[in-house]
Amino acid sequence: MSEKTLPKKTLFFYGLSEMPLSIASLPLLAFIPNYYVSDLGLNFTVVALVMLLARSFDAVTDPLIGFLSDKTDTRWGRRRIWMFFSIPLLMIATYKIFFPEDSWEWVPLSLDFLSLNLGAGGHYLLFWFLVLWFGWSMLFIPYYSWAAELSNDYNERSTIVGWRMFIGTFGNAISKFLPAIALFLFAFGGAEETIIIIGACLILVIPICISLSVFNVPERMDYKVKQGSVKQGLLAMWKNSAFRKLIFAYFFNYLGVTLSTLTVMFFIRGVTGEEEQGILYFVFYYVANLIGIPFWLWLSKKIGKHNAWKIGLLVFTFLQPCYFFLGEGDYYWMFPITFIAGLAGSTFHLIPHSMKADVIDYDTYLTGEDRAAQFFAAWSFVTKMAIAIAPFFAFTYLDLIGFDSTPGAINSPEQILGLKVLFCLGLPLCLLLAILCVRNYPITQEKQEEIRSEINAKKQQ
Repeated sequence: MSEKTLPKKTLFFYGLSEMPLSIASLPLLAFIPNYYVSDLGLNFTVVALVMLLARSFDAVTDPLIGFLSDKTDTRWGRRRIWMFFSIPLLMIATYKIFFPEDSWEWVPLSLDFLSLNLGAGGHYLLFWFLVLWFGWSMLFIPYYSWAAELSNDYNERSTIVGWRMFIGTFGNAISKFLPAIALFLFAFGGAEETIIIIGACLILVIPICISLSVFNVPERMDYKVKQGSVKQGLLAMWKNSAFRKLIFAYFFNYLGVTLSTLTVMFFIRGVTGEEEQGILYFVFYYVANLIGIPFWLWLSKKIGKHNAWKIGLLVFTFLQPCYFFLGEGDYYWMFPITFIAGLAGSTFHLIPHSMKADVIDYDTYLTGEDRAAQFFAAWSFVTKMAIAIAPFFAFTYLDLIGFDSTPGAINSPEQILGLKVLFCLGLPLCLLLAILCVRNYPITQEKQEEIRSEINAKKQQ
């Protein structure tokens, strides 16, 4: 592939498919569980089990989609075709999850054979989560694999991820601004109203953004179709020491972020007493994310990607416990902490996603094969396991301490303290583990350039 700098048009259209992924991520972690528990009456334990089971299904689907995407060989390439066919699955699942009131008990396939005591609402949520995550994998794995193939340059890969993250975060921020605008201008606010607005945004952007990426960005066609089996690929990946460090670090990073995201609405409603304006917290956070992207791109080029990531992790680790000192009526005091944390949080997706492409180069150097999608399948699975484990732990914990999430409920000081411990200390602990995992990371810019030179030399032989 040419080493010329990618045109901004290509970067823009490629980045558009990040928008539905970014817009959906927060509601699926924070708003949907809170809504189904607090407003629709599902039990904490039921929602926790649903999220765990739905994500466990990905242990089969993610490696399979990664393997098949690497093996796909069509006139349109091997990534875009998967992305395009993810659109109908994502649209129907989004509609069913975000607008459940008209067909609460209807699913086309009975899950009674699983012998799970989930009730009608639990079975409904589980089925549509399974559809959603399958469609998500069809989009996410080929899409992120495609990024690793757009450029071989160490720093340009950060630029590609930076564009993708900026566009995704911009769309995310806009989708959170809309409920805030509806609240302040039209008095249309609350948990259900927020979910309606974000759900409508998703149904609109899913087909538009994915189609624009698919039809406007050329795909590299000089790939080598992978010949090995899934098992061989997984073994080769495990032998890649840089990949092991990176994937464990990102697992703990994402586990902590998921814990925080899952519990922040409970914290806002249960600790500060704010029922309607919780969306403003996310507006502040994502605006700060946007502002922070150029700085972290610059710093990663100066001191290396892994060092910039560690600094971002460390800053967030010190900030999160500050929320512990807030109480009833202190909602707006969250904003200064949230804004600074949002600046540091830019690193959580920007840096490690750029590092993945370098890890894939190292695998190609060691094995001679091109298995980018299988790497991203493993990455996707680990991410989803964090999203499965975090709610199972958090909701089980909140159930055990007797926390009542019903709007307007009065919880005891002990229950409020238990929630504070989970929200304020769970994330820092996970981030410290991530920092430990990524220490002594072996792939610097100089090392990556050596690897690319060796790969190019082998291709010319």
